[in-house]
Amino acid sequence: MSGYNIEKWQNILELYNNLIILEYSPIVALNRTYALSKVKGKQEAIVEAEKLNLSDNHFYFSLLGNLYSNYDNKTALQHYKTAFGLAKSISDKNSIRKNIQQLDLR
Repeated sequence: MSGYNIEKWQNILELYNNLIILEYSPIVALNRTYALSKVKGKQEAIVEAEKLNLSDNHFYFSLLGNLYSNYDNKTALQHYKTAFGLAKSISDKNSIRKNIQQLDLR
């Protein structure tokens, strides 16, 4: 990742850190975790994401699927399948289906 991208994601992470201090919400924490993965890596982000335990949220499981991809594809696939089952909209299901198909190709 280029220096500009790292700096960009560090700034985004800092903004999320500030937002969480001002007004915590699980979705802000979830989005912060994605930014954290860009700055500190997937392993650290997985630890933080799993603390959230948003077991009824398809975005949570989609994020976990993303974080586990290319690290533990079997676990990533499980998370994507859970996300697919929880997703309500056709567009969300289609997006998750694409992620599952990409994992199956690896």
